[in-house]
Amino acid sequence: MDEPKDKTAGQAADTKKKFSFSKKNIKEKVNGTRINFNGMVDKIQLNGVSLLLTVISAIIFMSLICLVVFFAVVKGGEEVMVPNVRGKQLTTALLEMQTKELYPKIQLRYSDTPGDDGTILDQNPDGGSIVKAGRRISLVVSRGVIINHVEDYVGMNLDDVRIKLQTLFAGTAAPLIVLAEPSYKPDAAAAGTILEQDPPAGTNITRPVTVNLVVSRGPQYEKTKVPDLIGKSVNDMLMMIGRSKVVFDFTAHKASGDEKAGTIVSQQTFDTEYITNYTRMTADFAFPVQTAGDNVYGLFTDTLPEYPYPVPMTLDAIPPEGDSYTLASFSHPGGSLTIPYELPKGTVLILTVVNKEHKRITVN
Repeated sequence: MDEPKDKTAGQAADTKKKFSFSKKNIKEKVNGTRINFNGMVDKIQLNGVSLLLTVISAIIFMSLICLVVFFAVVKGGEEVMVPNVRGKQLTTALLEMQTKELYPKIQLRYSDTPGDDGTILDQNPDGGSIVKAGRRISLVVSRGVIINHVEDYVGMNLDDVRIKLQTLFAGTAAPLIVLAEPSYKPDAAAAGTILEQDPPAGTNITRPVTVNLVVSRGPQYEKTKVPDLIGKSVNDMLMMIGRSKVVFDFTAHKASGDEKAGTIVSQQTFDTEYITNYTRMTADFAFPVQTAGDNVYGLFTDTLPEYPYPVPMTLDAIPPEGDSYTLASFSHPGGSLTIPYELPKGTVLILTVVNKEHKRITVN
């Protein structure tokens, strides 16, 4: 009976021993794994330090290389003297620059001298300057004159051609094209239109040239019928002045006998029914010996420059009381000017020629 109990007890002891041994083995394995993990961390930390040192060393090395290159560049190449190439042709200048190991930077500019295409007009730095080889030298090269031939001006307006040439040669001391004082003649073309030119279009320009022009006076130089002025009043004539293409030269005297005061009593006659536009025609007023109220009869007179064609003019009146108004609006070729008026004393008359005041008087 005792033997089985002993056997059972022995088996239990063996089982306990095996279990204890297993726990020991597991603990040792776990400890071993922990030791290995710590070793890996140590290795990583060691490798990180090495990597950081490597990066820092590379940066320092690259910085040293950059400093060496920088100082090598700053030190530059050999010093050379810049050749003077002003007035030389571009190809010659380029060869001289190449010999000195200099590099040109080219700019193009129009010039005032015919035939200097491709010539060096300016340079920077100047010839004789000492610079390092490899330096860029600015060269201003002539692209020739702005215009090398006479253009066709026939059919263009004279004022437009003048403005064009002024713009073309603005800032130029010696313009290549100069317009002579034009000659004028009647023509069906609009006033100011160029009819002829000399030299003709296409003429080559080798030096400054003077262009002679023939300009139209305009279609207003056609014929107009001779008007009948006898018996016309001052107001009638002020309206006719603005509508007619006849230049009236008025005279005046005090009415006498059976003359109707305040009207035209005589006029110039012609052998033909029609006269050329803006032909001058005399007419004589018989002004009243005495006037009623403050009104005054008289002639506004002036002497104007001779214009190539009739220019716009106005005669405005500023009465002592009230607003100003236009007494007459007309075109006139210049020279002697007379306009009749019947106005209150103290009225101011202002003659305006092409929007510019020319003369001012006060009626007394």
